Amino acid sequence: MWLLNSSIGKKLIMSISGLFLILFLVFHLCMNIAAVFSEEAYNMICAFLGSNWYAVAGTLVLAAGFVIHIVYAIILTLQNRKARGNDRYAVNTRPKHVEWSSKNMLVLGFIILGFLVLHFAQFWYKMMFTELMGHHEIELGGKMVGTTEGATFIKYYFSQLWIVIAYLAWYVALWFHLTHGFWSALHTIGWNNTIWFNRWKVVSDVFATVICLGFAFVTIAFYLKSLCGGACC
Repeated sequence: MWLLNSSIGKKLIMSISGLFLILFLVFHLCMNIAAVFSEEAYNMICAFLGSNWYAVAGTLVLAAGFVIHIVYAIILTLQNRKARGNDRYAVNTRPKHVEWSSKNMLVLGFIILGFLVLHFAQFWYKMMFTELMGHHEIELGGKMVGTTEGATFIKYYFSQLWIVIAYLAWYVALWFHLTHGFWSALHTIGWNNTIWFNRWKVVSDVFATVICLGFAFVTIAFYLKSLCGGACC
């Protein structure tokens, strides 16, 4: 089957899985921004999702998307290295200013994956997974917290400076990955005519900037709230 065996088919699978993950980023960002303005609303969303079957099903689909994206990224990188040396993503007409990110997409991807492990350990494991194990409270910062009290988890972790710095560094890596990844995915699925070629690059840059600044806004906002005890923010 050409979709699985050919380089074009593999790039298409990686691109579609990448676009799927980008949609999840948008959804996740909307949830997090809601937490800044209303912790009660965010907790309601967490309670609505929780460990319900649809949330679990969505998590499994999301995990599958990650696995597919990573596996095909590795396969294509190895193939491209073998065929073209260090030219990992063979887009011969790509703009010059995306060269660095395009040549380091796999490295950026592993950096993002590493921080995702940290993120899952801090949030998903202590929230949804704990519920799936039959518990509705977990120890956090020396006290018991409900697994659906998502805002409490955000406040706890984003009150620690080293975690804030680590997440901000993660957003930078994510920005570089998105600026090339989003544009490259659109290019792969065929939206690459001469009129829209560079326009999609601009769209990708703007989109990645909005997404990463949005996550940074949430992180910094909760850190500032922790400095003033939430009373001045």
